[in-house]
Amino acid sequence: MASSIIAIGVAMITLCSVIYKNSKLEELKNWGDIFTAAVTHENAQYGTDVVIAADRVKRSFNVNLDIEVFVYDHNGNCLLKDNEASSEKNLSSSFMSRLSEEIGVNGYYLNLATDGFAASEPQMIYGSLMKNNSEAPIDGVYIVIYGNTARLNNFTMTLTLVYIFLSVIFISGYYMAMNAITMRGVRSENEIMRISSQFAKGDFSEQIPTDLYGNMGEIASCVNSIAANVEKSEETSKTFIANVSHELRTPITTIGGFVNGIIDGTIKKSRQQEYLIIVSNEIKRLRILISSMLNMTRFESGTLKPNFRETNLTDLVIQVVLMFEKRIEDKHLNVEELDSNRLDAVVDADLMQQVIYNLVENAVKFVNEGGTLSFRFEKKDGICIVGIKNTGEGLKNDEIQQVFDRFYKTDSSRGKDTTGLGLGLSISRKIVHLHKGHIVVKSVYGEYTEFQIQIPEDPEKVESQESPKV
Repeated sequence: MASSIIAIGVAMITLCSVIYKNSKLEELKNWGDIFTAAVTHENAQYGTDVVIAADRVKRSFNVNLDIEVFVYDHNGNCLLKDNEASSEKNLSSSFMSRLSEEIGVNGYYLNLATDGFAASEPQMIYGSLMKNNSEAPIDGVYIVIYGNTARLNNFTMTLTLVYIFLSVIFISGYYMAMNAITMRGVRSENEIMRISSQFAKGDFSEQIPTDLYGNMGEIASCVNSIAANVEKSEETSKTFIANVSHELRTPITTIGGFVNGIIDGTIKKSRQQEYLIIVSNEIKRLRILISSMLNMTRFESGTLKPNFRETNLTDLVIQVVLMFEKRIEDKHLNVEELDSNRLDAVVDADLMQQVIYNLVENAVKFVNEGGTLSFRFEKKDGICIVGIKNTGEGLKNDEIQQVFDRFYKTDSSRGKDTTGLGLGLSISRKIVHLHKGHIVVKSVYGEYTEFQIQIPEDPEKVESQESPKV
């Protein structure tokens, strides 16, 4: 940057000096023209010799002016000096030749030169031929006016000093500002590194300030967002592990207790069949629970491939409902429309059973005491619809939007469902999507909730990957 400032300064000072020099030379020419006109007027009025006329004019002409007036012949000999104190200053033949040539071309000579009486210092020089009373040039008689270049030098020096002063101020201010910006950036980076190190250690007690310099604020927001997601994931994972442990322990405890009771004779032979049915149902429940967790992993890795075959969806629903027979009886529920006509579709029976199990389990869990479970089976425009509806509290509008989110539980379900993982509906939706269908939830808060499985009759014949619309 310093080299750029120097280059700009040199160019600017040079340009300004040239402009100022030209203005001073033009000013000198104006005085020369005025002097020549005055001598011509003096000569015409009094008829005196042109040198005498020039002497009369110059005695009053250069008062208080920083110029000197001389008259020379064509050989460069001084015919008239500026004043009595001035010494005669003859001009070199080379300068006289250049002076004569320039006047012959332009009518005057105007330039900086070292010729004359100040060879060590350039001077502004104006030269022209003297004119007689008829304003005709007098061949061989020249007027030469010298102007001091001290003002030019002072102007250039002053301009240079001012520019240097301003440049020093600008460069100092620039580097101070850059240093402040750099230090602010370093502090921002240190703050991000410090808190990021805490995040890496699992400490999320602090957040990175987002009012940092430049892009640091956006980076801080991104890191904070990632940290929040990690923190939430850790909490969710802990809850998930606790719930999974409880969910696995419950059926295992039940199975172990009944089997031990049969073995040690605590349970009479007359009731062993009844308890074996319960054990079988608990094993099915355990299998579905484990399948749910395995399927979630397979869903996320993209390795789950459905095994499609024609299946009676009505029978599949009936089989699942029978698994909840005891809970249905305990809550004194009414079951409607389960004896509907047969509904066939090409599905993965195991995966679809898992979907139906999750929906029936939710319906039984949240139906009101003495309420109603109703089922719907129909085929419309090549779409098979299985509806599972329960009376009860229902869902709020904001809950409907989130009910399929992974690990999500409604506020009301938190008290009623202390063991659920919050995975059932999320897994169910993924399975239905594999069948190129979707799940629709309808609910009126305080009255009912209904989930509908809507899938093509044969997903393998559906070309579009988008979910069908009903």
